[in-house]
Amino acid sequence: DRGAEVSFSVRQGGSVNMAAAADSYAIELLRRQLHEMNRNPPDGVSVGLADDSNLFKWELMIVGPADTLYEGGFFKATLDFPPDFPNMPPEMAFTSPMWHPNVFPDGKVCISILHAPGEDPHNELESAEERWRPVLGVEQIIISVMSMLSDPNHDSPANIDAAVMMRDDRTEFKKRVRQTVRASQEDM
Repeated sequence: DRGAEVSFSVRQGGSVNMAAAADSYAIELLRRQLHEMNRNPPDGVSVGLADDSNLFKWELMIVGPADTLYEGGFFKATLDFPPDFPNMPPEMAFTSPMWHPNVFPDGKVCISILHAPGEDPHNELESAEERWRPVLGVEQIIISVMSMLSDPNHDSPANIDAAVMMRDDRTEFKKRVRQTVRASQEDM
């Protein structure tokens, strides 16, 4: 169980088991970040664990930011952290229905900060500085997601249908987002 305290094991020759050390570091870092997020949460966001025994899966409730199309919505999401966090980013997915150009139809969020570190030769639209870096944390992810809700990017879409609608039929896009917001309110 990764949420349980991890002990360091020693292999033959006296070297520390690096996987256990990395897992232990991730657990401690996630424990501290969760504590900080609960002590001082960003506006419009609450964070908790999906299962108290697993620090690698978080649940979020995100209130749609004021003065955006998503205002008034209550959107549930998850953050799934890899065992090698913070070297690799978590995956974030909305579990509430979401109509947004930067959210795949299955709910997975597609923003630069959640992409693996380094350059991507297949994506010239984002630099390594925009992608995940181990110095970043959960708060930066949440700030980026709130920014994404405030300013959708239809030039680099995860949901092509939402992006095309946003670009070509803004009225219909707004109507569809309002339906999404209403559905999130009814789901409370």
